[in-house]
Amino acid sequence: MASTEVRDDAAGKTPAKADDLAGLEAGLDALDAVEIRRTPVREVLVRKVLPPVVAIGLVLVVWQVLVSAKVTTEDKLPSPSSVWTGLTDMWLQGTLLEVVWTSVSRGLFGFLLALAIGTPLGLLVARVKFVRAAIGPILSGLQSLPSVAWVPPAVIWLGLNDSMMYAVILLGAVPSIANGLVSGVDQVPPLFLRAGRTMGATGLKGTWHIVMPAALPGYLAGLKQGWAFSWRSLMAAEIIASSPELGLGLGQLLENGRNNIDMPGVFLAIILILIVGIAIDLIVFSPLERRVLRGRGLLVKS
Repeated sequence: MASTEVRDDAAGKTPAKADDLAGLEAGLDALDAVEIRRTPVREVLVRKVLPPVVAIGLVLVVWQVLVSAKVTTEDKLPSPSSVWTGLTDMWLQGTLLEVVWTSVSRGLFGFLLALAIGTPLGLLVARVKFVRAAIGPILSGLQSLPSVAWVPPAVIWLGLNDSMMYAVILLGAVPSIANGLVSGVDQVPPLFLRAGRTMGATGLKGTWHIVMPAALPGYLAGLKQGWAFSWRSLMAAEIIASSPELGLGLGQLLENGRNNIDMPGVFLAIILILIVGIAIDLIVFSPLERRVLRGRGLLVKS
C-alpha cells in the first residue's frame, strides 16, 4: 500500500519537473538565439552613410561662412572652392594618385615591418618576467616619445632615403604594437592557460592556439594605435626631411605648400592625409574589429 502511494507521488511530480526542465531549456535557447537578418540598403545608407555625409556638409558650410564673413584674409583661410581647384589640377596633371601612393606604400610597408618586430617582442615581454622588468618601462617611454624626435638622428644615421623613413616609422609604431599585445596577454584569464596546458598546448603551440586568440582584442587595439603612430611618424619624417630624391609624398606636399605660401595647397595636403588615415581604418581595421567581436558573440550579424 505504501509503495503504491510512493509510485503515485513520483508519477505526479515527474511531469511537473519535466515541464520545468523544458521551460529552462527553452529559456536558454532563447538567450542563445541571435536574430540574423540582412540589413536593408536603405537602413545602411541612413545609419552609416548619411551621418558622415551630413557632418562633412556642415563643416563645408561653416568653412564657407567663415570665408564669406572675411574673418581673416584668404591667404590664411582659403575657400573650399580654391582647395577643390587644387585637387582637380593635381588630378588632371596625373600627380594626385602618385603623391598619395608614395606615402601610402611607405606607411603600409613600414607598418608591416613594425608588425613583424612588435609582435614577437610583445610576446617576449608579456611571457618572460625578466624581459618585462628590463625593457617594459623602456617600451612605455618610447611610446610616449613624439616620433618627430627620431627624424634628426635618423637623417644623420641613414641619410635622406627611404631607410630613414622606415626607421622613424619603426621607432614610432613598434612600442605601440608591443604594448598592445602585452596588455592583451595580461587580460587572458589564467583558467584558459591552465586548460591549455592540461590539453598539451604548451610553448609555441600554447601561444598560437591559446594566448594569441584570447589576447586578440587588446592586440587589435595595439595594431590600430600602431598604424596611427606609423602614419604620424611618416608624415613627420616627410615634412622635416623632404628631398627630391625621396619623391613627392603627402608630407612633402604639405611642406611645399608652406614654403610657397600656398594655403589651398596646405589645406589640400591636410585633407588628403586625413582621408588616407580614415580610409585605412575603415577598410582594414574596422572589418577586423567587427569580425573579432562577432566571433565572441558581441556583435549581431547583419
